[in-house]
Amino acid sequence: MFFDFDKGEFGFKLSDDMGMDSDGNVMIKMGDNTAMDMDSGDLHIVSGWDDDDDSFGSSWDDDDNW
Repeated sequence: MFFDFDKGEFGFKLSDDMGMDSDGNVMIKMGDNTAMDMDSGDLHIVSGWDDDDDSFGSSWDDDDNW
């Protein structure tokens, strides 16, 4: 999840660089803390958009090393 500071609402990640806000607007990640609304073209300041696909947030690598 990420928080859109411009709209004051949460959104969720669809892929590494695509997300959706609570209104159903598709967002594309432009930087660590910026995203663009694909309908309007407006840029939004967002909380950190997690690039980690690991749902548990583990720091283990493929060889089970910390």
